[in-house]
Amino acid sequence: MDSKEFSVRISPASEPIRGEVRISGDKSVSIRRALFSLLGSQTVSLKNYGTGHDCLTALSCLRTLGIPVLSDGRNVVIHRGTVQSGVTLDCQNSGTTARLLVGMLAGREGNWTLVGDESLSKRPMRRVAVPLSRMGAEIELSESGCLPAKIVGQKLRGTEVDLNIASAQIKSALLLAGLSASGVTRIREPFNSRDHTERLLGLRQDEDRFWTVSRQTLLSKPLDLSGEVPGDISSAAFWVVAALLVPQSELTIGNVLLNPLRARWFECLRRSGADISAAVEGNVCGEPVGRITARYSRMMPLKVTADEVPGLIDEIPALAVLAATIEGRSEFYNIGELRVKESDRLQAVASGLETMGVSVEINGDDLFVNGGSPLRGGVIDPAGDHRIAMAFSLAALTARSQTDILNASCAAVSYPEFYDELAKLSPDAGIQKY
Repeated sequence: MDSKEFSVRISPASEPIRGEVRISGDKSVSIRRALFSLLGSQTVSLKNYGTGHDCLTALSCLRTLGIPVLSDGRNVVIHRGTVQSGVTLDCQNSGTTARLLVGMLAGREGNWTLVGDESLSKRPMRRVAVPLSRMGAEIELSESGCLPAKIVGQKLRGTEVDLNIASAQIKSALLLAGLSASGVTRIREPFNSRDHTERLLGLRQDEDRFWTVSRQTLLSKPLDLSGEVPGDISSAAFWVVAALLVPQSELTIGNVLLNPLRARWFECLRRSGADISAAVEGNVCGEPVGRITARYSRMMPLKVTADEVPGLIDEIPALAVLAATIEGRSEFYNIGELRVKESDRLQAVASGLETMGVSVEINGDDLFVNGGSPLRGGVIDPAGDHRIAMAFSLAALTARSQTDILNASCAAVSYPEFYDELAKLSPDAGIQKY
């Protein structure tokens, strides 16, 4: 993994992109399996653990808590240990790590402080802390409602929460807190977000769409966390878009997560005429795993509806770049949650597309991309956001001239190998790090 900061210069691709890609473990699944080791009593052995900085941050937090962790590249072994109180946990850029830990520690005896980097320290935490406080949690945030978070463990009581936004991180934090609470905890979202926590805990939605947990949950179904982590489906989306962008391209991504609530971007692309296929080849810890194949396609404009957004929020930057190359007006509705990611992703996407000569409109939380005109090269500042950097690196492949991505090394937050893989798949793009 290249830990040094770098920018990249990318030339237009003149040759098709062909081959097979294998990706390190899914970020959401890797972090959950690692942190959930705190809930069990057995050693957890993980293969193909995610290599991104966020995944490594989760392991670092476990070590700070006094949990023995051995890591050899993509293989991780987490032993049973006694959770240490009074420590400061540096969640760096990982919102998933921070929010899950808040839920897991709120009902434990002890006290902890969670901090993050400049980006994470601007992301909202009240949306987690407020419903947890209804369960009896004691969580003190900064005046702006962000990290640092000071947690004093309390005896929690179960409650019922109707969330006003669909967020897997918030839902997971509440469910995890509910495992140590007295009584029953019931959580419902306006739309279903990703369900990795529920799958690992063996939960099922009731007829009213509530997820329910209690202290009995882990007694009735002990956690089974060990095994291979399937490849990251959000990282796979970049290669699918690359194949759809560059004429005559065909790419296959093997051993990748195919969770239906993470694959909603498949349907969005298929509706618009994309030639992509997915084949489930197995099941790991309740998660379907298989391969994806994508071929260059002439497509109709994209349309993302409000109910689809929770299942493809991370893929919107790549989809917007693809939309810029499609003749007509693509529509992305209710994507305001992008504003509180690692950057204001909604504005970053719009600004990047405008730099490349694309006409875009933002109307409240909606984005409209008027595509079909040739992209022009330029200088893109991803504002430290890994998904913005990778998305516009794909746009660079179809631009009329060279494109510079500043601080492209931020891609390592989720996909450290991205630029090496891109250089291998598209050598004529002449990718230069500087």
